[in-house]
Amino acid sequence: MSKLSGLIGGFVRQHSRAYAVSGAMLAGVAILTIWVPRKVGAMIDGLAGHTLGGDALLREIGALLLIGAGIYFLRVGWRQILYGAAYRLGVSLRTRLYTRLTLQGPAFYQRQRTGDLMALATNDIDAIEMAAGEAMLAGFDGALTLVMVLGVMLLGVDWRLACIALLPFPLMAWAFWYISGHIHTASTDSLKRFSALNDHVQETLSGVRTLRALGLEQRSAAQFGELAQQASNASLRAQVWEAAYEPAVGLTLTAAGGLTLGLGGYLVWQQQLTIGALTSFTMYLGQLIWPMFAAGWVLSLIERGKAAWQRLQPMLDAPLAIDDHGTLDSIAPGALTLHNVSYAYAGQSAPALSGITLELKPGQTLGLVGPTGCGKSTLLRVLLRQLTPQSGDVRWSGHALADYRLQALRAAISWVPQESFLFSASIADNIALARPGATRAQVEHAATLAAIHDDILQFQQGYETEVGEKGITLSGGQRQRVAIARALLADNDLLLLDDALSAVDTGTETRILQHLEELRQARHGRSAVIASHRLSAVVDADLIVVLRDGRISETGSHEQLLEQDGWYASQWRYQQLEASLDAD
Repeated sequence: MSKLSGLIGGFVRQHSRAYAVSGAMLAGVAILTIWVPRKVGAMIDGLAGHTLGGDALLREIGALLLIGAGIYFLRVGWRQILYGAAYRLGVSLRTRLYTRLTLQGPAFYQRQRTGDLMALATNDIDAIEMAAGEAMLAGFDGALTLVMVLGVMLLGVDWRLACIALLPFPLMAWAFWYISGHIHTASTDSLKRFSALNDHVQETLSGVRTLRALGLEQRSAAQFGELAQQASNASLRAQVWEAAYEPAVGLTLTAAGGLTLGLGGYLVWQQQLTIGALTSFTMYLGQLIWPMFAAGWVLSLIERGKAAWQRLQPMLDAPLAIDDHGTLDSIAPGALTLHNVSYAYAGQSAPALSGITLELKPGQTLGLVGPTGCGKSTLLRVLLRQLTPQSGDVRWSGHALADYRLQALRAAISWVPQESFLFSASIADNIALARPGATRAQVEHAATLAAIHDDILQFQQGYETEVGEKGITLSGGQRQRVAIARALLADNDLLLLDDALSAVDTGTETRILQHLEELRQARHGRSAVIASHRLSAVVDADLIVVLRDGRISETGSHEQLLEQDGWYASQWRYQQLEASLDAD
């Protein structure tokens, strides 16, 4: 709660003007509100004493109407001003969360669930918004009204009635404390259940084609129904406990009203109190309903905000997988070297990379091959600084990768992963993602180099064809080639292809590789690393490295590796035989 208080306190100080104006408006509301019973009491005494009538009575009624209108406009005004400020807190928190998530590495997302992160950005931040907005001003409004009403009751009407009316209030305070603890527990459970439901929906929609193919629609629907029921029950429990505030307030005020009427009636009988004064006091007692309800409402919002902050804060404070403390903003042309690099994933006994030493000179192409799980993708992730080696050194142009700012490093590398990701936009927009200002001619040229231009023209809307979420309207090979076109359009110093040609036929692969070679020769100094299980993709590489169990087992050109007659040579013969059989 202390850190949530610090967050809200800092935000209030930052927007002190909005909160001050809202507070002044609420003070005006409180003053006008407590004025009404006094005026009504005076009118009743005037009518009872036959001293008020005619035009004077109409003026008093008109004044009451004006007071009511003033209260209405002041309440509308403070809500508009306050909620405008509170929504800015929501924007700030969502921006912080989004920025933090974009800087996190793959290891972070292996531990977190997408649906839960989406729930944090929606439901949880909404709860914190309410704690900073509605709770703050409702608490101020309720407290101010309570102090002023009690002051008038004690000093302006009759202190004896005030004292006896307050006797049941300690019991209400204990009830509020008890209820708020249960609300915190129920709210935490409700937010977690909503996150689980959100995560299930996200996973189901992402894999809807797989569910249909396996005939799992009913099973998924049953799981959704169970999660929805759990979320509903958790939310209901929280609402039930919130509803418990009302009977606590009702019982307290009923008891206070009974005690007030008993003593007040006696004092009127003894002519120690007028009927108008008793009426005013009773109206003031009725005005305590709002501060009491406000107290319950504020406690409920604060408990919800605390529960949400306890879930959100770890995400905002989660350490980045990769420290970005580099100072170099640009990368000069130079060799990329790895010296004795080793990396092991957490929880795995065998290292993914062990003692990797190699050098890629500017303008060269490096081929990475080996059996499944040999460490090809891990090595590329080390070059991208998505992973930090436990030992060894990686340098580019003589500087360690950690010396470069991450933004500068990523801006110098074009990467096409195994699973190409496309955004729900047009084909042209997906290709131009890295260069939003690219002309249509440049986009089409990159598509031609990636051997996807002719396919695009077959679509009715051509380059303006919407690819759908994650490129669902395209085939696997088309998605890969659009991603390759995007990387080529970026025209960066280093191109990384992580088995990016696995879904295309050998003829298309040959054309793409020829275009890559032409680009490399036309742009001196551009290097490429091609990781592939298909050896034909690395035949023309300047250096081919064979990885097995995270270690380099063979190195050399295509011809040299054939002469060594090791894993590469046997795999080449097998793949050539397989290709000839497919051709037949």
